[in-house]
Amino acid sequence: MFCSTIIPTVNRPTLSRAVGSVLNQDFHADDFEVIVVNDSGQPLPDVEWQHSSRVRVIRTHQRERSVARNTGAGLAAGRYLHFLDDDDVLIPGALQAFWQAANTSDASWLYGFWRTVDNAENLRDEFRPDLQGNIFALLVAGEGLPLQASLVRTEHFFETGGFDCRTAIIGTEDRDLGRRMAMHGLISCVHALVVQIRAGQQGSTTNWSALAEGDRLGREKALDAQHALSRLRASTPAGYWRGRVCRALLGSMLWNLRRRNLPTATSRARTSLLFSGSNTLSSDFWRGFREGVR
Repeated sequence: MFCSTIIPTVNRPTLSRAVGSVLNQDFHADDFEVIVVNDSGQPLPDVEWQHSSRVRVIRTHQRERSVARNTGAGLAAGRYLHFLDDDDVLIPGALQAFWQAANTSDASWLYGFWRTVDNAENLRDEFRPDLQGNIFALLVAGEGLPLQASLVRTEHFFETGGFDCRTAIIGTEDRDLGRRMAMHGLISCVHALVVQIRAGQQGSTTNWSALAEGDRLGREKALDAQHALSRLRASTPAGYWRGRVCRALLGSMLWNLRRRNLPTATSRARTSLLFSGSNTLSSDFWRGFREGVR
């Protein structure tokens, strides 16, 4: 099987539309499945899509989204995993575009373009970044790619440990997973619009006040990983991105100083100096430094 789409849900009214957007893909029926993980604590209404041979419904009894996703992944039959939220929509032709890309790329992470909408379906933004290869530095420096717009190889997902289920990471678990996948694998762009993502706090199950700290914890974990420095070097060209990475490293130094983690703070400062070097003579470096995360 090519792909398993995993949809964790708390039984929001948009669930049927999300599932339907996958089932209605013009793609070989035997090559994809949908695994709906009901984390609401209540039975789902008996609707037509539940009787499809391509859908499985399982329960995780209010264990939170990361547990739900990991549970669905553990049951998946697909070579690739796709994680779709229950208020998002897969664009027609998305699976076909991913399939064509998978046949020409050995990357462990495929992603396509995406658009965001508000609760009234008004278009907010459309994103078309063209990224290839090693993007570890980009993700450490504060950027992210939505997993709703991505397919990841199943074995790579499990090799990186899946979603971190700790409460402190919830809300930024996708960015945390992305850094770990980028630490060991390569990415390839699918030049097609593949998903529509509802954006905003209204109706969200995310604790938005905890996002900054959760993302910080995930970034610290990435920087602490074995071989992180060599991976950063390999993915950071001179100029702008060197500035972004140096800003992230200095932000980490200050965060660790406030927590009296002196060895780690010292290591971050040393690494930042190593990365800056002669790049400090470049205006692109300082532009990246100003735009980087703290």
